[in-house]
Amino acid sequence: MYILLLYQNRGFFGQIADRMNEGGPFAMWTILICFLLTLGLIAFAATKLAQDHLFKKTLSLIHHVGLFAFVSGLFFQFIGLIQMFDAIESWGNVSTELLAGGLKVTLLTIIFGTFTFLIGRLGIIILTAIKK
Repeated sequence: MYILLLYQNRGFFGQIADRMNEGGPFAMWTILICFLLTLGLIAFAATKLAQDHLFKKTLSLIHHVGLFAFVSGLFFQFIGLIQMFDAIESWGNVSTELLAGGLKVTLLTIIFGTFTFLIGRLGIIILTAIKK
């Protein structure tokens, strides 16, 4: 009985893993790599506050990686929408539940890409404020 309860209540990281699989492994792993790279670059920039040139280059890199995550989230969302509309076209009459599920899946990549971009921008704002 207890094992069944553990399986039903997957927790935060279990839900994240489920969403990663739902959004498409290639798309979501690409954005996850950008997210981890953004966090690493923020930590690296925090250690290089005294070295002005390296600090500015790192901030620029944080911006570019975050922007890449955002744009790739949009790109993968559009691919998902095209696939969803192709499936609807081939099936004909589709239930609203199926349509809502497809739209939910296409939104996962853009949400995660936007979150990665916002974390990068927030890191740039905080690091710039600390520097000044």
